[in-house]
Amino acid sequence: MNWLHDHPDVRTIRVAAADLNGVARGKRLPARFADKVFSEGTRFPFSVMNLDIWGEDIEDSPLVFESGDCDGLLMPTERGFLPMPWLSAPTALLPIWMFHMDGKPYAGDPRQALARVVERYKAKGLTPVVATELEFFLIDDSGKTLRVPPSPRSGKRRTGGEVLSLRALDAFDIFFTELYDACEAMDIPADTAISEAGPGQFEINLSHQADPLKAADDSWLFKMLVKGLARRHGFAASFMAKPYDEWSGNGMHMHFSVLDAEGNNIFNDGSAQGSDALRHAVAGCLAAMEGSTLIFAPHENSYDRLVPDAHAPTGIAWGYENRTSALRIPASGPAARRIEHRVAGGDVNPYLMIAAILGAALVGIEDAMDPPAPIKGNAYAQDLPQMPTEWGAAIDAFKACKMMPRIFDRELIENFAMTKRQELHYMAELSEQEQTELYLDTV
Repeated sequence: MNWLHDHPDVRTIRVAAADLNGVARGKRLPARFADKVFSEGTRFPFSVMNLDIWGEDIEDSPLVFESGDCDGLLMPTERGFLPMPWLSAPTALLPIWMFHMDGKPYAGDPRQALARVVERYKAKGLTPVVATELEFFLIDDSGKTLRVPPSPRSGKRRTGGEVLSLRALDAFDIFFTELYDACEAMDIPADTAISEAGPGQFEINLSHQADPLKAADDSWLFKMLVKGLARRHGFAASFMAKPYDEWSGNGMHMHFSVLDAEGNNIFNDGSAQGSDALRHAVAGCLAAMEGSTLIFAPHENSYDRLVPDAHAPTGIAWGYENRTSALRIPASGPAARRIEHRVAGGDVNPYLMIAAILGAALVGIEDAMDPPAPIKGNAYAQDLPQMPTEWGAAIDAFKACKMMPRIFDRELIENFAMTKRQELHYMAELSEQEQTELYLDTV
């Protein structure tokens, strides 16, 4: 509450939680009622955490008519109030998450799902260290055809991708300067920005931190911020997996290591190969990859990105310093020994993504699983087990995977699968242009 007292110009607040698609669901309140939210919370129907991408109820979901569409209790997370720099009027955002009325965490809340995985690490005296890399396109969507916005500096449009181009970054310098200022105000640890392979495509890295929940919060808030701030500048920003057929898509890579109770990296044994714990974690992630593809590629458009020779992995494999593999062990000093998980698209729910990766790694460590040999060379040219290439197959694999119940509560598994099956059914009624218009802003 001190934050509001220090910002008397804030007259309205938003309370918001991430649903299974990562869409912010919430309410607008006058700031004078903020005390009540902290002391009593607010209420949504449980079904609100389980809406489809259009914001519609899931047909035949037990959360709707069967249960009377009853309410859950939403309480503020430890994050507290944050500014919303993309809005014209001074406004505060209060992130919240869902509980039952008796105070028990609601298992269908994706943030609660990640907290459950983190608690399992804590019970073993372990702490995951997580960093994410988020790719997005700046897009002029004012016409029928998507294209790069004109540079505010030159008024020109670049028609191609410019990897690691300072010119491309400088063309949108005002936007990026405001973005970094906003990240600082929101306590989002935005680090390096680069231009990427697609036209108007950029990547910003968020610094590693020994708090997976905050890392997920940061990624969720960052997506919200980038999209909102871009609209203030007169164009769109999209984390959609594949907005352009002819260019590489957007990914959200995740780097992680694990610390023991003394703060030592358990993936480090002083060698360039890393420890047995690293190999066990790799094996767990590989074993869960087919089943968790739906988490990493949750939408119809996601599968346009997961194709050979498009800078996104398709084979289930790992390698040292190999960007064609699904899991990469980057070259680093021993203390920074880590795993880079390269499968997820930019359209993911960060809470589910991080939970799926950390949960699979923990299963691998618990079971002392052994991975296959690391690959060398071009993964696309090798005979490797493949991730699902179609949305329906990924839904089936998610439901059938025996590792998923060791990571997620069965209620969340059922809810997510029902959501995706409903979206799969109704997405078939939309044209490609209608799908693009839907995904461009929502994901």
